[in-house]
Amino acid sequence: MSERVGKRSSQWIPSYAIIPLIFCLMVNTLVYNGSMKINSNRYHYDFTTSFDQKVPLIPSFLIIYFGCYLFWVMNYILIAKQGKEHFYRFQVADVLSRIVCFIFYVFLPTTNIRPEIVGDDIFMKGLQWLWQIDPANNLFPSIHCLVSWFCYIGIRGQKKVPKWYRVASCIFALLVFISTQVTKQHYIVDVFGGVILAEVSYFIGRKTSLYRLFWRFFDRINRWLGIEESKDTMGDRVRDAL
Repeated sequence: MSERVGKRSSQWIPSYAIIPLIFCLMVNTLVYNGSMKINSNRYHYDFTTSFDQKVPLIPSFLIIYFGCYLFWVMNYILIAKQGKEHFYRFQVADVLSRIVCFIFYVFLPTTNIRPEIVGDDIFMKGLQWLWQIDPANNLFPSIHCLVSWFCYIGIRGQKKVPKWYRVASCIFALLVFISTQVTKQHYIVDVFGGVILAEVSYFIGRKTSLYRLFWRFFDRINRWLGIEESKDTMGDRVRDAL
């Protein structure tokens, strides 16, 4: 029975990627919540620009803002399916980006001034709820924009992913950028910060051998947990190289 369940789950998520993906989620949570607690009583900088003041409030974009969570799950799994080396190179970029985010959040805490909510329709109520559960801090760089762009560049150039989906992922990531602006969750500088950080981190992941450390670490954990039972030739070569 357990073998059948394992086979079914591996059809959706490669077995070698389950623990690393959980690890990425844990790092993201610790970075965001941990830095928020550290900065709870510290001065926060406001990077408002004239552009930000002209951006209208469009609460209906909450659909995109919240919809991106499903987008993240789908594309991170899709990225994992592109092969071990590609996935672990991507994981290097993902973890590295969160470390940089933590540094910014702790040493350059940011905030914004949200407008008054007028109206009581479903989107206004949703926006009010969002602002209550997500205080105006940890803005630069935007993790929402960072992760959404990762979802695109992680499959960019991957021929096994249909071109239409790659294009759709790019478009949706851009819509997420817009949603962070018109829901007043972020300022424009936060968007650029997230995109630049994603590109730089991804470049480091692709051009260095740091991925071998992740591969070796999670390979051992997976074997210890019995997730991966058969030896992987490439995995053996990575361990030998280290």
